[in-house]
Amino acid sequence: MAFARNPLFINTILLGGSPEQKLQAACQAGFNQVELWQQDVEAARAGLHGLNNVLRDLPLALTDYQVLLDFDGAPDALRKDKYQEAEKMMQVACLLGASTLLVPASTDSRCHAERIEEDLRWLADRALQRGLNIAYEAMAWSCVINNTADAWQLIKKIDAPNLGLVVDAFHIFVRQRSVNDLAGIPVEKIFLVQLSDLAQLPAKEELVETARHHRLLPGEGNFPLATLLQHLHQIDYRGPLGLEVFNDDLHQADPVKTARRAMHALSQLLASQ
Repeated sequence: MAFARNPLFINTILLGGSPEQKLQAACQAGFNQVELWQQDVEAARAGLHGLNNVLRDLPLALTDYQVLLDFDGAPDALRKDKYQEAEKMMQVACLLGASTLLVPASTDSRCHAERIEEDLRWLADRALQRGLNIAYEAMAWSCVINNTADAWQLIKKIDAPNLGLVVDAFHIFVRQRSVNDLAGIPVEKIFLVQLSDLAQLPAKEELVETARHHRLLPGEGNFPLATLLQHLHQIDYRGPLGLEVFNDDLHQADPVKTARRAMHALSQLLASQ
């Protein structure tokens, strides 16, 4: 079966309950990995080290630790703080045993486009010293780099061994772009793939609201997820593959039931390939 070798993950944003309950639910549902948020660490009852013990005991690996927002091209007044935030997040990622830090392209309207490359070079270099990867994500509302094709051109130019792409179905298809954005991207530079679905494209002014609250599980909408998976299969992608679904209703439900429902949706999608 296609993707039988890929680690399957769920982003904890889909699950309600405590961080510990989220991890237990993900493991019980059959996920190999989770995308863990900074907020999960802050909310853990026994702190970072307690959460680390839960991950080890389950066992459950981390797809990535997230999320370093609005880092690249940060305005002058914030740049020093953003560099310090990056250092702190990388330190925590290492303590958690994460191999990857997720960094979306800046959504700050004050972003200095001419400094994006410089900032990412610095970040990749500092991460490399810690043995970390940087997974860079073009979000649909990012102010400069807002599609995967442009993100790849930037990553290609920087040419750091530990800097690669997040491929997020939502951010591709919500802008009515296609898998053509992935043409020519070497499979080893795709660090992870996030899946979600949507029944109807939002109005421009509703994009962020929809992204953060109303995404759907695969199979519940109309995104051409099969075409994305077909491309990934053709290039023999074997990296982490999973769900990043921001959905308020599912988040408020029982985390065990939600995780199982999520795994069922993901399994059904993969089985169709």
